[in-house]
Amino acid sequence: MATKHEKILKYIEELPVGWKISVRQIAKDLNVSEGTAYRAIKEAESRGYVSTIERVGTIRIQQKRKENIEKLTFAEVVNIVEGQVLGGKGGLHKTLNKFVIGAMEVDAMMRYTEAGNLLIVGNRTKAQEYALRAGAAVLITGGFDTEERVKRLANELDLPVISTSYDTFTVATIINRAIFDQLIKKEILLVEDILIPKEKSFYLRDGDRVERWFELNKQSNHTRFPVIDDNGKVVGVVTSKDVLNADRKTKIEKIMSKQPITTNAKTSVAAASHKMIWEGIEILPVVDEDNRFQGLISRQDVLKALHTNQRQPHVGERIDDIIASQLELADQEKGEFVYKFTITPQMTNVHGSLSTAVLTSVIVESANRVLHLTKKRDIIVESLTTYFIKPIQLDQTIEVQPKILELGRKFGKMEVEVFHEGMIVSKAVMMFQIIDR
Repeated sequence: MATKHEKILKYIEELPVGWKISVRQIAKDLNVSEGTAYRAIKEAESRGYVSTIERVGTIRIQQKRKENIEKLTFAEVVNIVEGQVLGGKGGLHKTLNKFVIGAMEVDAMMRYTEAGNLLIVGNRTKAQEYALRAGAAVLITGGFDTEERVKRLANELDLPVISTSYDTFTVATIINRAIFDQLIKKEILLVEDILIPKEKSFYLRDGDRVERWFELNKQSNHTRFPVIDDNGKVVGVVTSKDVLNADRKTKIEKIMSKQPITTNAKTSVAAASHKMIWEGIEILPVVDEDNRFQGLISRQDVLKALHTNQRQPHVGERIDDIIASQLELADQEKGEFVYKFTITPQMTNVHGSLSTAVLTSVIVESANRVLHLTKKRDIIVESLTTYFIKPIQLDQTIEVQPKILELGRKFGKMEVEVFHEGMIVSKAVMMFQIIDR
């Protein structure tokens, strides 16, 4: 039976795009408390069903698929530029495909302005009106208002006219940053991207008997299965160890391990992978906020997905990507590796020295590369102890020398020394787990 929270989410999901909703209205329509309605609306916002805008309210927006995540809705634009909607509120759910800066004559501007665009312009009423008639939304910079006829036209066409106090350059920078951040999100693999849905998953019911475990084991070759109750919630897990000495007629609920390890569909695959490797489990149940079973991810699929993703071209560049691109193998002799790395401005702290976080990433990346080159393995860092001997300044080129101290089948230890002009400036000792490719 669905909970009140789930009913509200389902209700919101089925509302038409562009529909305005409120806590009070939801509470009244579904006969729930305003607190329950508020929590469900916040959950809907995190799922991308709705967007909340100051002085406008909460509206139902089109949920974006992963391949279209880099497109911003006009509602999101309002929030990121801290804008005010002057007209066309009915079109806030629409997405923009590009933005145009109106820094030219109106006739020339209109040649570049198309339906679905966002024209960023000052208090130029004629340009605003032309853009709306061309099917584009308008963002007015400098905090200016607009004429009533423009507002009426925006309302008729359901195309937002937004005003912000920021200047044109700042607005363009903010929107570019937002699109860039969305591109990075697009690259991050989530559990939902590789999830084996419930309909195709192997699982046990709490009323099943041990003999059912053997049937599923024969069908799937898995040795671990989640246990689901009548409400669809994950209540336990059964492994080969649990059934080893059990009678085949024994009920599953008698031998299952309770409070099993689970994950959420919005968790990153990297985090799920770490959990599976750390706990030594092959199958991880995926549940929703109410612990209802959504499906499974397997350790094999997780590792395969991570390796495939690493070979894909990256569109949004993160600080780790910058570090990886600038870390160069300078020398390799008799099994010893030396990497060179130059400190750029974005890698420094407020004092102009190399940021602790960046240095840590450099150390981990160099260690990872050594294991790739020598043993064809991936690692997960368990502990890292770093000693800072001298500050590393802007524009300095450092040499990073990782050395394997100990390497077992599952664990290893490494020492990493960092030099500048022949003098040691930092040293680290790292413990890590080894993952087979």
